[in-house]
Amino acid sequence: MDNLRQVECFVRAAELGSIAAAARKLGITPAAASQNIARLEKALGTRLMRRTTRALALTESGRVYLERVAPLLDALERAGEAVLAINARPQGPLKIACSVAFGRYVIAGLLPRFLAAYPEISVELALGDIVVDHLSDDVDISIRFQNQLEPGLISRKLLSVPLYIVAAPAYLARAGTPPTPEALKEHDCLAFRFARDGRLLPWGFIRDGARFEPPLRPKIIANDIDTLATLALSGMGITRLGAFIADPLLAQGRLVSLFERPADKARQAAGSQLSFADPEPLDIYVCVVDRLAETPKIRAFIDFAVAALKGPWPPASFTPRDWRA
Repeated sequence: MDNLRQVECFVRAAELGSIAAAARKLGITPAAASQNIARLEKALGTRLMRRTTRALALTESGRVYLERVAPLLDALERAGEAVLAINARPQGPLKIACSVAFGRYVIAGLLPRFLAAYPEISVELALGDIVVDHLSDDVDISIRFQNQLEPGLISRKLLSVPLYIVAAPAYLARAGTPPTPEALKEHDCLAFRFARDGRLLPWGFIRDGARFEPPLRPKIIANDIDTLATLALSGMGITRLGAFIADPLLAQGRLVSLFERPADKARQAAGSQLSFADPEPLDIYVCVVDRLAETPKIRAFIDFAVAALKGPWPPASFTPRDWRA
């Protein structure tokens, strides 16, 4: 039947013995309920009930029809209740798509605490540096950089990660240290290429509130950040790394961060003519395809991740991954 509401009005009126009572249960006016029953009778070509000012009685056709459709209507209601029960608490499989490096170094570290808090959820972490399609790839949540955001997605900022321009001490001893980002064109750079469209990842900087991208001289290009970090550690050149990779390597002295602002006293001693530039931070967003897709399991992960990663870098929940020599 095209109009389920017509069937629902008939069944409830028959069960409650009154069109007015059926209307109250369904939240509509008695006139609307009566019209729905009349349309149903017209579609079926038969009278289903006799109505007077005092009583309502089913015809023979009405009794036969009620016997057949009432169980179907009850089954539909039970199905709806089952769906609501599932969606009442976070549970079930959750597929999260993320870049390889951010998934490996940050998101994977959140999963033990998240799954301990929500034991009825299971997670599939789909890592790749190709932007996924939520529908065709059956993804619940995607975690994207700002330049990967697409129209139609509902996005929420997860965190802002510092980026560092780094090199090994051995490279700097051999090739010298570039004094400004503009000097990178004279050095061997280790660049990342997007697998999706073949673009090289630009190195953005902020100077005096203005963004710019200095020209680079790529010596080696790769589509994997870990590979670029390994090459930088071996002294092959200068690369750009997110803090979630670079922090432990900088702390160990295995890499050196370039273009660092000097302390206030040193800056004053250097004079006012120096113009410093900061690497543009990496803004990361958590995305869903639409508001209706935000089931309890999805909301649970988003709220958990946002809370765990809030504040300045590094968040308290972040544990640097150890690099092996």
